Amino acid sequence: MTMDVGLLILQVVIGLLMMGHGAQKLFGWFGGQGLRATTDWLAGMGLRAPRFWALMAGLAEFGGGLLFALGLFHPLGPLAIIAVMIAAIALVHWSHGLWISNGGSEYSLVLLVLAAVMGLWEPGAYTLDRFFGIALPQPQTFWIGLIFILVAVAFALLTRQHRLLTASTGSAGQVAS
Repeated sequence: MTMDVGLLILQVVIGLLMMGHGAQKLFGWFGGQGLRATTDWLAGMGLRAPRFWALMAGLAEFGGGLLFALGLFHPLGPLAIIAVMIAAIALVHWSHGLWISNGGSEYSLVLLVLAAVMGLWEPGAYTLDRFFGIALPQPQTFWIGLIFILVAVAFALLTRQHRLLTASTGSAGQVAS
């Protein structure tokens, strides 16, 4: 029982924090700038279709955080958090090293590892999955979801790199965002 209470606390706290980050990106709540500013920020990093990626990031944080907090459709919540943290590390924090005091990836890495561990575990006793008897096939759902995430992030990064190289060489035919 103590383990299940600990898992519940972890799920609710991390899930609500992730929902808050998503609400910042999507709605401008909690001191965030909203979807337009998030879109502009991602466009500045060279991502193609920055509005799509801004929406995906916000939905992954908000929706993934909600699923994580409720323990619903496990492991989709942890997978959504993993997706956003991989993207955050690759796009924002990697060049700053590990420690968050330098803008590094420490915080995102902690959330990524926590979400991965939670995604690999069975849902705790105090989850909506247990209450409603929902059970997605495990570990297949986790591993297939992780592969999908890695492909999507790689696609975003590779198209970003191509776009930046095209822009730096002054080539015509750049794709407008």
